[in-house]
Amino acid sequence: MLEDKDRIFTNLYGFESWSLNAARRRGVYDGTADILPKGRDWIIEEIKKSNLRGRGGAGFPTGMKWSFMPKDNSLPHYLLINADESEPGTCKDRDILRHDPYRLLEGALIASYAVGAHAVYIYVRGEYFNEAAILQQAVDEAYSYGLLGRNAMGAGWDCDVFIHRGAGAYVCGEETALMESLEGKKGQPRNKPPFPANAGLYSCPTTVNNVETIASVPEILRRGAGWFNGFGRPKNNGTKIFCISGHVNKPCNVEETMGIPLRELIETHAGGVRGGWDNLLAVIPGGSSTPLVPAHLCDSVIMDFDGLREVQSSFGTGAVIVMDKSTDIIYAIARISAFYKHESCGQCTPCREGIAWLARTMARMVRGDASVDEIDTMIEVTKQIEGKTICAFADGAVWPIQGLVRHFRPLLVERIEAYRKTARKA
Repeated sequence: MLEDKDRIFTNLYGFESWSLNAARRRGVYDGTADILPKGRDWIIEEIKKSNLRGRGGAGFPTGMKWSFMPKDNSLPHYLLINADESEPGTCKDRDILRHDPYRLLEGALIASYAVGAHAVYIYVRGEYFNEAAILQQAVDEAYSYGLLGRNAMGAGWDCDVFIHRGAGAYVCGEETALMESLEGKKGQPRNKPPFPANAGLYSCPTTVNNVETIASVPEILRRGAGWFNGFGRPKNNGTKIFCISGHVNKPCNVEETMGIPLRELIETHAGGVRGGWDNLLAVIPGGSSTPLVPAHLCDSVIMDFDGLREVQSSFGTGAVIVMDKSTDIIYAIARISAFYKHESCGQCTPCREGIAWLARTMARMVRGDASVDEIDTMIEVTKQIEGKTICAFADGAVWPIQGLVRHFRPLLVERIEAYRKTARKA
């Protein structure tokens, strides 16, 4: 269990003010002016040594991503911070924005220097009205105290931060769709290559990172890479904010060590499963786009990238959705499928047509109005969608269905047979 002295996000619950004075008392901006003179190469190398991986879902090594940015400054460089937190079950960035915005702004200043970007755009989810308002106040106050703008903190680096509010499209959480939206276009993903580090926002070198990733950077540099990678397993290091919701006694967000066992996470911080651990049916471990893990595997699941890959799931954003035995698991996955059908941008045919077909089929599966053969057809369709589109949206849309069939196929068959039996009687 993570000790309080090792927590990065010390105001996650908003027990203290988000103001600059309160943030400084919590250690924000301590020694920041001394970090920048150490140079971009030192900062990037330290982040590489820390093994910090992106906290937005993909888990790409942050230091490596920063190193892709060209040294040539003939074109403007941009840093984009993805606060379009729209994954169902995920609400960690919201608490950073509204309770600890200066930790994010401090990280934005350091990261902008590391990638050579004088302009930082924070793309905030459209529904986060209050969070965007607080963040804007924090930005304004940071400018007034010389923490942003020309010669920020007297460190010889110019850094401007702009807040852009989205309009509620889930797909804009994908980095290239986010850039399209920032440019005033329809939020649709771009083909890669070219990758953002070569041609991103306005066709200029661009780095895109998640809120939690950027906000973690200053504390890592203050305490050292060795401190951060001392938590967790190799290539799964550091601390992470987990969002625990669903059928638990105390839903919460909590910062914990990467690699914590799932059962310990739920029982220690969320008060356990409603009705006891034996009442557990399944857990979606990383947000709605990740395959579910059935109860019999949850005893031994390790909450990190590799641990969840071992049980054919994904760490995602670390958003744990707990479902007890009162859950109609078929309906739950059908509801998720309907969400992804609604949020598809429609650009790729496999995604546009395939996910719509899956949503319609899942709606029938809820009633049992289907044939057993259609279960295999669904899986075949998911394989025709997965990996065959411009972005990973479609992959995340089909994984929940794959997880359902993998672990609850007998329940699907039972539902179909019960429907047929009732139909014959009628």
